[in-house]
Amino acid sequence: MSQGKGDGSRALHVRVKTARRRTASSTRWLQRQLNDPYVRRSKAEGYRSRAAYKLLEIDEKHKLLKPGQRIVDLGAAPGGWSQVVAAHVGSTDEDPKVVSIDYLEMDALPGVIVLQKNFLDEDAPAVLVAALGGRKADLVLSDMAAPTTGHKKTDHLRIMHLCEIAAEFARDVLAPGGAFLAKVFQGGTEGTLLADLKRDFAQVIHVKPAASRQDSAELYVLARGFRGRTDVLGTHVEDDDPDAP
Repeated sequence: MSQGKGDGSRALHVRVKTARRRTASSTRWLQRQLNDPYVRRSKAEGYRSRAAYKLLEIDEKHKLLKPGQRIVDLGAAPGGWSQVVAAHVGSTDEDPKVVSIDYLEMDALPGVIVLQKNFLDEDAPAVLVAALGGRKADLVLSDMAAPTTGHKKTDHLRIMHLCEIAAEFARDVLAPGGAFLAKVFQGGTEGTLLADLKRDFAQVIHVKPAASRQDSAELYVLARGFRGRTDVLGTHVEDDDPDAP
């Protein structure tokens, strides 16, 4: 081991030997995890994952989270983002304002309705709407990512597919003025998706928080000021039930 330098990283740098049954790539991943300051910080501060700091940094700059908001967290496991939003919006078990979904098992969180279900299931949107109690959401988050293949174009297409489905869901459940934040990969958000978001939201930007590893192609698309669903001609499309909340 060698002594690290710098502020929050004065901890010892850990070198991991390649075990007989461990591949070189898994050894590199383990070494990166052991030496990641955000991993150490999340453990010290009680967050379920380092991803919590990505959302905290985005919120610090863009002021997304406000008390009383209702939020949907797609691809939530292990729950780092749900922890952050539940605390910021004042969600409680008596009045839950956060609904989280993931096909992976996730431990219960105070103030969060946790659904173990694949968001790609046909009935998943209806299940989420029911969990919202028929109310509109103020913010839809998606940190979903498909397992990577190592083939850049394939991985980009997979995550863009997830982002497109998440954006379609967001248009159905967001209240006027609401926001949508979703993971994408560098290489450009697909033109059709970006055009659709710009048509339905007042502002669309890309953000890359410091907590995102700099060697990662990961970044996020942030759409704010939901104006309602519009068609390709720019005509506003009314909800099926105009009296719905």
